[in-house]
Amino acid sequence: MGRKEEAVVEAFHLRKTFGDLVAVEDVSFCVMKGECFGLLGPNGAGKTSTIRMLYGFSPLSGGTLKVFGMDIEKDWRSIRARIGVCQQENSLDPDLSVEENLQVFARYFDIPLSEAKKRARELLRFVGLDGKREAKVSQLSGGMMRRLVLARSLVNSPELLILDEPTTGLDPQSRHQVWERLEALKLQGISIILTTHYMEEASRLCDRLLIMDHGRVLAEGTPSDLIREHVGKEVLEVGNPPDGLKVLIREKGLEHEDLGHRLIVYTDSAQKVFETLGKHLGEGSCLLRMATLEDVFLKLTGRELRE
Repeated sequence: MGRKEEAVVEAFHLRKTFGDLVAVEDVSFCVMKGECFGLLGPNGAGKTSTIRMLYGFSPLSGGTLKVFGMDIEKDWRSIRARIGVCQQENSLDPDLSVEENLQVFARYFDIPLSEAKKRARELLRFVGLDGKREAKVSQLSGGMMRRLVLARSLVNSPELLILDEPTTGLDPQSRHQVWERLEALKLQGISIILTTHYMEEASRLCDRLLIMDHGRVLAEGTPSDLIREHVGKEVLEVGNPPDGLKVLIREKGLEHEDLGHRLIVYTDSAQKVFETLGKHLGEGSCLLRMATLEDVFLKLTGRELRE
């Protein structure tokens, strides 16, 4: 969990209910200064409910939560002044220009107009939108809007940045542009909490991850540790596996998932698996690849579609 004096966020046994619905149940974690901490989980896992408690938008139903050493339920005003929030929803004002969106938002933090203008110009350069400062929001592409929302979340020079699926719906170019900006913020020492459905994004940006489902914690660790612990180094995928192969894999006690038309074998040594299975692999398609965070995610949370 790290040393207490380094913790930016300390969450212990968080609980959030909506009537009879339990959205978050017994979730504990710490976020350390200068790290990017990721929350992963399927739709409805409780990620957004968790982070909304972090910035005081949603009251706790149970547990304790400290940010910067302060109790979120008592000191939320002081906490909010030191954090930036990039929500899923686009809440930009369509009647204002790109630059005006930042200047008006700065007033919520009592930032003088002259300073607000200076910060707006700096942030628009940072996110690559200085050439669009006089444009209306409706004239921006989806990627530009997300970068503007990111810039707005930085207006108050936050020590902690909370990002709820910041790149959902973006094309690969726009997504990589956002990633580069977030990596630059990490280098400045800003702590980041990130929720995402993109495993590549989590692997690239996050120092540590919390995987949750149905409101509960399933696993926590660095991306590499989670891969090594839950799926091993390599993955062997066999398409249309013969029944004899499935029986052999069970007899040998190999870690695997049987998807019917496809068999997934997790291993630390592909060579030993090939030696063990040999001719039983049959004539079906066979793919050997490195294990990824997506393998961990699917193994822990399942492969069924969620609403």
